Amino acid sequence: MHRVEIPQSVVERVTARCGTAHPYSDIAPKRSALVVVDLQNAFMLKDVAHALCETAVEIVPNVNRLAAAFRRNGGRVVWVQTAFRQEVLRDWSSYYDLVSPERRDFRARALTPGSRGYDLFEELDVRKEDLRVEKTRYSAFLPGSCDLGARLRELGCDTVAVVGTVTNVCCESSARDAMMSNFRTIMVSDANAASNDGEHNASLVSFYLNFGDVMETQTLIGFLDGKPAERA
Repeated sequence: MHRVEIPQSVVERVTARCGTAHPYSDIAPKRSALVVVDLQNAFMLKDVAHALCETAVEIVPNVNRLAAAFRRNGGRVVWVQTAFRQEVLRDWSSYYDLVSPERRDFRARALTPGSRGYDLFEELDVRKEDLRVEKTRYSAFLPGSCDLGARLRELGCDTVAVVGTVTNVCCESSARDAMMSNFRTIMVSDANAASNDGEHNASLVSFYLNFGDVMETQTLIGFLDGKPAERA
């Protein structure tokens, strides 16, 4: 598990701006969703991963605890899977220009729907009532990559908590775009995973200062179970 280090000076800056260290402590569970990003074998199993994040396995218990808390309080749980499709070579060529042909082909094999790499990690507590969505780029809230934002709006959601891997790429990209799409957005510090503590903490600090809230798993569960009054 990552050693989370958010400087006190950062907490003080957020508190000075928002009046509290946790601006979304008033979370309304029935209008909220847990968005689980990319906890797929392609990022978690050594024998199939094209971009292995070894710490991702360690966050699975916290992700499952959060999923249970969202469900019991009437919230939504969304499992986001990255999918490789041929058209992305054209539509997201700026990414593939940065990788070697070998890396491109490995990623394609690992993330093609139906492959073992595409599948969700088997220890995740996925339920039939949960939502399953695909994205083709880093962000789950980018139009053209995924329709998650529109789907959550139709369900009456205005708040999302982002967890998954990796913190500073797909998770932060999704969280930033969620906020820019006018969702109240939380990143969960001990339910996101990156390659190392430095990258993990830098991502959380940047997000916390400018885009939304950062909480630990138990803190968010406490706010969910407290059942605060629904906002108007």
